[in-house]
Amino acid sequence: MDDLAKRLQADDQTVLKELFEAHYAHVCATIQRFTAARSATEDLAQQVFIRFWQKRHQITINSSPGAYLQRMAINEALAWLRSKKNQQPEPLPAQLPNDDRHLAPDPAEQLLQQELHEQILQAIQSLPPRCQEVFVLSRYEQLSYQEIADKLNISIKTVENQMGKALRLMRERMRGYLR
Repeated sequence: MDDLAKRLQADDQTVLKELFEAHYAHVCATIQRFTAARSATEDLAQQVFIRFWQKRHQITINSSPGAYLQRMAINEALAWLRSKKNQQPEPLPAQLPNDDRHLAPDPAEQLLQQELHEQILQAIQSLPPRCQEVFVLSRYEQLSYQEIADKLNISIKTVENQMGKALRLMRERMRGYLR
């Protein structure tokens, strides 16, 4: 970790290349969970590494570079979702096909789904950093508790405790949406 920090402070561009090669696929996989378009995923992943390099002198990595980049990827995807929400919808074509297969889903249902998705993302963002990391690794990365413990160098009991805390906080935050 100290070597990485020194290399970043020294503007060693090879460290960016190494991080990109080691973590690009994982960053893309993280972003893909928030976006449907492959091109958007790749653009956002590249943006993560650009921002990482631009902020290299201010960065303090407390865990692993991979975990730090994953957090950046989640933040980048959430910012993209927020900006997409504020954009004007594309106009519909003048002539729609006559068969029902091309009809869009119910707009009210789509809006509810999008609102729920945003509430879930906000709830995840509101979690304490370690809870958030454990939750994302478990629920989004589909890692077992043992794999999470190994990846974060913590005990399985700590993973269980953090996951329990994350789920409790998520339930509290999502109370209005749960039946």
